[in-house]
Amino acid sequence: MPPTLDGMRIALINSGIGLLAAAAELHRLRPDADLVLAMDPDGMPWGPRTPGDITQRSLACARAAAVFGPDVLVFACNTGTVHALPALRAEFEPALPVVGTVPAIKPAAAFCDSVAIWATVATTASTYQRRLIDDFAGSARVTPVACPGLADAVDAGDEAAARAAVAAAAARTPADCGAVVLGCTEYELAADLIAEALPDVTLFRSAAAVAAQALRRAAAAGAGASPPGAPPRSGTVRVLLSGRQAGLPEAALRYAEGRLLADLVADRRGNDLPAEGLPGDDVPRELLPGDDVPGELLPGDDVPRDDVPAEPRAGREAERPVPPSSVPA
Repeated sequence: MPPTLDGMRIALINSGIGLLAAAAELHRLRPDADLVLAMDPDGMPWGPRTPGDITQRSLACARAAAVFGPDVLVFACNTGTVHALPALRAEFEPALPVVGTVPAIKPAAAFCDSVAIWATVATTASTYQRRLIDDFAGSARVTPVACPGLADAVDAGDEAAARAAVAAAAARTPADCGAVVLGCTEYELAADLIAEALPDVTLFRSAAAVAAQALRRAAAAGAGASPPGAPPRSGTVRVLLSGRQAGLPEAALRYAEGRLLADLVADRRGNDLPAEGLPGDDVPRELLPGDDVPGELLPGDDVPRDDVPAEPRAGREAERPVPPSSVPA
């Protein structure tokens, strides 16, 4: 897939299928844009890995995606943004803009006085999240809620396990909470289950704001629309699984976002890319129980404020997953 001359190409990286929500939002906003989805099934989950290992694997995913000449690179992963966003920006910018993912704390705190942030155990315990709360929560009371097992269940497409993890997290969410910030991209794929468990709570997600920021950065970098008079086209999707071209993982097809994008996949041959491969199991890692590895996290100030999601659309319906029938193909 050579670089586009007139259209737009956007790459997204994540260890698993958490990038689907942002990718589907990008397709809704720019159905003509080509997408490159780079995941790391050989190394997932990233949560139990050391910060240095997460950075190394993130860079390898980004390098594999960069072979296809994207106009912008979206780091569609909260854990990856915590550990590796500065390293990606140092390597790729300014030639390739990099957009990180930050939980929507500020708009949630403006919406109500009692807010919960659902995130992985590692992110919940991190200095990074505490600093975001200090910087953006204002006078709102914010309750961090760790959600062990939820991201893994979503990545596996295991609805029963996801329901159990959601129920456990809902039980730890204050009864007076009016807003829940989804602090892990995988959780956006379980938004319907979370809304079902907390029917009186408004969910604040990041995918729409991240997609909008990616399009702004791509446009600023010179990516444009199709030439005047060109026939309408639907963008294609290229999938990289630990550096190998493939179709979407089977678990992705359990979600509306995955089914939408699956129809656009351009190459399922599984050929290896002519790029630096991702590190294998010979890379040392500190495996701790579950995803409870806070590690030495990077300061929140390393994440520029332009990655902070904008306020979502008002009302609960704006926070629910978009039905497949309402998403342009």
